[in-house]
Amino acid sequence: MKIGKFELKNKVIIAPLAGYTNYSYRKIMREFGASLCYTEMISAKGINFKNKRTLEMTKIEEDDHLVNMQLFGGTKEDLVKAAIYIDKYSDCDIIDLNMGCPVKKVLKAKSGSYLLKDPDNIYEIVKAVVESVSKPVTVKIRLGQTKNTINVLEVAKKIEKAGASAICIHGRTQSDLYKGKANYDYIRIVKEQVKIPVIANGDIKSIEDAEYVLDYTKCDAIMIGRSSIGNPWLIQNIVNHFEGKELLEPTAIERIQMVKKHYELLKDEMGEKLAILNLRSLFSRYLKGLDVKEYKLRLMKITKEQEMNDLFKEMEVKYENS
Repeated sequence: MKIGKFELKNKVIIAPLAGYTNYSYRKIMREFGASLCYTEMISAKGINFKNKRTLEMTKIEEDDHLVNMQLFGGTKEDLVKAAIYIDKYSDCDIIDLNMGCPVKKVLKAKSGSYLLKDPDNIYEIVKAVVESVSKPVTVKIRLGQTKNTINVLEVAKKIEKAGASAICIHGRTQSDLYKGKANYDYIRIVKEQVKIPVIANGDIKSIEDAEYVLDYTKCDAIMIGRSSIGNPWLIQNIVNHFEGKELLEPTAIERIQMVKKHYELLKDEMGEKLAILNLRSLFSRYLKGLDVKEYKLRLMKITKEQEMNDLFKEMEVKYENS
């Protein structure tokens, strides 16, 4: 599969996840086989107003490729201006436009899946961005705003006509949020009727899910989001499965070592204090199936690196022979 000039090495892509898919997260997922990682969703207005934290999010390290930088915004003017900035000053490979986020805060800003109600406006936005930048442009959408207003095929055709290099479809509507099951029927229909690459997203939690979605929809790739949190081995095993390689089940010690590695990467990226705060949402995910309730409670009170290191050492001693 190619997005613009970029050839993806396999069909497994990491979704944009607010609060998670920073540089450290992307680095780990890439090491475990992901062919493309998306950044967290970045505000076009934040870029245009030169917000310091927002601009920090646009910086890409030398070893952070392939990476797709996702923008959200409510107007053509905001998105074009921000995309031009990214095109000029960021080392990302691809620019993605978020037109699928169902979160209230984003909808209030008339961004994300709010835009799905007007396919002609989507066409104008995507066309303007594509014509303003040199990097490939992709778009992430949902099926529509409600089950009664599903318009994903119309939207996808507008996006293709506007010159986007690929489209990613989450198999739910805006009103679904993350409830129920992803519907792959509409994604399959889109894949049949557009020529640009289509990426399927939603509820891919296992090798079996990945195999089914690719086989049923005939999509060019799959995007994995929430189920990758604290579980890079899922990514590795899906890639290994399709490449005919050995499937791996991490030991308790390997899980502990990986959460420790993630902490070290976060510390290098954002400093000790923020690294500890970020680790709290990852800790239980990495150590799923292990008896770590006591350690999790301690982590909630930890503020210093030495306390963090002591916690890891205790866990390693407890599980070294398991």
